[in-house]
Amino acid sequence: MTGTVPDSLIPYDEIVQEALRAVVGRVLGTVAATQALPGAHHFYITFKTHAPGVDIPQRLIERFPDEMTIVLQHRFWDLKVDDEKFSVGLSFNQVPAILNIPFSAITGFHDPAVNFELRFQAQDVPEGPEPHEEAENDGPTVTPADDGSNVVSVDFKRKK
Repeated sequence: MTGTVPDSLIPYDEIVQEALRAVVGRVLGTVAATQALPGAHHFYITFKTHAPGVDIPQRLIERFPDEMTIVLQHRFWDLKVDDEKFSVGLSFNQVPAILNIPFSAITGFHDPAVNFELRFQAQDVPEGPEPHEEAENDGPTVTPADDGSNVVSVDFKRKK
């Protein structure tokens, strides 16, 4: 018997992350029902600003190009929660905004009133087109002539 652990064919890490994000959804859903936080509870929610499904004003994306933390405490409005995301109204420098944030974009949740915190693995956000294989119809790359000229020779041959 070897001491190595085999790779799991069940994505336990992903399942646990999804379940913990559901905890955040349930907590926010409870607050959304009354539109008020109970007692001294308040939340710091950190999320990836470029994650799929995040819809926030462009000025916030420019100010927070990777990650942003919002605080739900005294001044928020119109908190709505469903199975996949939440939306909330907040003011930034006295300018109101509605933020739509999928739970999959959240990287942290903290309630300092009771010292409760969850950290999530950041999901990869695509940074552009994915690499692809070279097309079958692409020909060989043209290399410049050794004599320094800019002449490219093209040879068209007819099939007979």
